[in-house]
Amino acid sequence: MWVSTGARASELLGLTGGDVDPGQQLITVVRKGTKALQLLPASPDAFVWLRLYEAQMHGLVPAGRDEPLWRTLRRPFRRLTYDAARAMFDRANTALGANWTIHDLRHSAAYRMARDPEVPLTDVQWVLGHARLATTQLYLNPLQDDVIASVLAYHARRAAGETASNVPSTSYRAESLDVLFSRKTL
Repeated sequence: MWVSTGARASELLGLTGGDVDPGQQLITVVRKGTKALQLLPASPDAFVWLRLYEAQMHGLVPAGRDEPLWRTLRRPFRRLTYDAARAMFDRANTALGANWTIHDLRHSAAYRMARDPEVPLTDVQWVLGHARLATTQLYLNPLQDDVIASVLAYHARRAAGETASNVPSTSYRAESLDVLFSRKTL
């Protein structure tokens, strides 16, 4: 849910059983600033992982529309708080030799959505719950490998005679290339 929805940690940790609609692939969060309810789409994989988590917790914690969705995995089972989630994330970082934060998951979600040409940046803004597009753009710092791959693909398309608008690229005249590469003089 963290990477899939782009929701804030506090928004996800506040979910109850009634805030999840696997059939529609939606969750309902309470937005941080406005306290408004907002539907957020999530990936099918997010709901598979949620179902596995629920199966693991079945019979150990009360289930119901008003019950917290996320609980600690240690007894006594309590609502998962931000501090407990951060500690869980720190343990994962230690095991992986990484240095990520919970908020990095929100950035990852925004970056992945923004990289898809079928998802307008205004949709990413809406999903993240930002009032201004400029705030959303702060989340879109490109990764070096992605930029290199993207620009190399651009050059390959240009070499194949295509552009983003599917207009053939202009060709250089043979005489111009001969002059450029000192095969002829003017």
